[in-house]
Amino acid sequence: MERIFTLRGGCKLTVGARTLVMGIVNVTPDSFSDGGKFFAAEAAINHAAKLVDDGADIIDIGAESTRPDATLITADEELARLKEILPAMKNFGVPISIDTYKPEVAAQALELGADIINDVHGLEDLRMIDVAKKFGAPVIAGHFDKCSAGDIVADVQKFFRRTTANCAACGFDTTKIIFDPGIGFGKTYDENLTLIRRLNELKTLDGREIFLMLGVSRKSVIGRLTGFAVDERDEATGALCVHAAGAGVDIVRVHNVAMIAKMIRTINLLKEA
Repeated sequence: MERIFTLRGGCKLTVGARTLVMGIVNVTPDSFSDGGKFFAAEAAINHAAKLVDDGADIIDIGAESTRPDATLITADEELARLKEILPAMKNFGVPISIDTYKPEVAAQALELGADIINDVHGLEDLRMIDVAKKFGAPVIAGHFDKCSAGDIVADVQKFFRRTTANCAACGFDTTKIIFDPGIGFGKTYDENLTLIRRLNELKTLDGREIFLMLGVSRKSVIGRLTGFAVDERDEATGALCVHAAGAGVDIVRVHNVAMIAKMIRTINLLKEA
């Protein structure tokens, strides 16, 4: 399945033709991997520009950490961190994704220049669907719940169905949903590994292909699997991204774009050769 999204800023985004690389910009003081490095507006803008030069197809910008036990901030605080940065990124030539679970933040971010909503809480606040519909924005819906079905793959697929139904009931085009199995969110180590191993099963839902994103970059599941410290996990992240591309994942979300974009480009070329 392939879909070309025409985005608000005039950018076009083709999802489904090849695996895309999403580069992470954390405008936070407390993210688990790079908290504080890009908290200042100029540092965030420069880092985003570098990620584009390194081969990012999408830039994902977040202003509130979603690591376990992170300090929650208000919508006003989140927007204050974004207001100077988002307008500066509009001319980078790639789509900008806003990583937030707050509908009011998403709406303002789209006004400021973002193109895509990345909601790690899976559109559980139905107002987020209304925001996406109003702006015509694609959405990334992340699974955040603890497993209740006994099989984490079945549980995530149940979430995919529920989210699709909620979007359809709100009149939102369900082909604009990109699903994220939510590695590291409300899951045990074994559940995370199961999802990574069975990504190919998640690409199809009730007989139809869906769009899928994987965000595993530098996460604790890699640390436990390999014993590597946070700043030693980029090669392992790349290995899992190559595995994901082989399973048909449409977008991989990563910190080290320079390294992983080359790996993903090689896999894409291999598929096309």
